[in-house]
Amino acid sequence: MPEQKNQKNMGGSMRLGAYPCLIQTGTLAWKAYKSDYISERHRHRFEVNNKFRSILSQNGMILSGLSPDRELVEIIELPGHPWFLGCQFHPELKSRATKAHPLFREFVKASLKYSAVQMPVINNQFLLTK
Repeated sequence: MPEQKNQKNMGGSMRLGAYPCLIQTGTLAWKAYKSDYISERHRHRFEVNNKFRSILSQNGMILSGLSPDRELVEIIELPGHPWFLGCQFHPELKSRATKAHPLFREFVKASLKYSAVQMPVINNQFLLTK
């Protein structure tokens, strides 16, 4: 983060705890959460460099989740991929065995859908093709 650029002692400079995020309508993240606003837990000191946001967007990356002040990128996506989504927070901290986090749930759904297309099943067996 800019305010940490010249900081030598990184002791307590991590972004910790829950932070709000605004989600762009129609994105994979929006479809997973079914909401324009979420709050997720962080434990890091890394951020997307805002100097590169326009370059990333011009080259196809979708900045699908931003902090309310629009200064921090929380979620990115790549269109045209079966399910490419990266996030700054830790969805595993909210996931449970009986209730998967929305991002994990949708990732598994997309994986199953993609594998069914790529590897047809006949008589309950996958056909491996080159």
